[in-house]
Amino acid sequence: MPRIKRAVNAVKKRRKILKLAKGYWGRKSKNYRIAHEAVMKSFNYAFIGRKHRKRDFRRLWIARINAAARMCDISYSKLMHGLKLAGINLNRKMLSELAVNDFEAFKALAETAKSRIA
Repeated sequence: MPRIKRAVNAVKKRRKILKLAKGYWGRKSKNYRIAHEAVMKSFNYAFIGRKHRKRDFRRLWIARINAAARMCDISYSKLMHGLKLAGINLNRKMLSELAVNDFEAFKALAETAKSRIA
């Protein structure tokens, strides 16, 4: 069986990791072993961050909808329940956009929700 020499591939692998670690502080950007640990950790943080971003935006949208709904004398939960009963399927992102940019349309939706609950 022939001997396999990994020189070129190993250097490419190390170079790729060190390129990803560029800008890290101290030995994290210079030493391959430490850079590899730092890069793997940062990939993990990025993965978690992508999940957190979805969570954070949903919280923001709900806060905006709640603030606008209370200006229309209805709570967030009652608004969402009334919209569901009325068969209006708008997601929270679009509702928050309406609350911020087109309050009159949001007010009309709130009135619809109120009439469905009562």
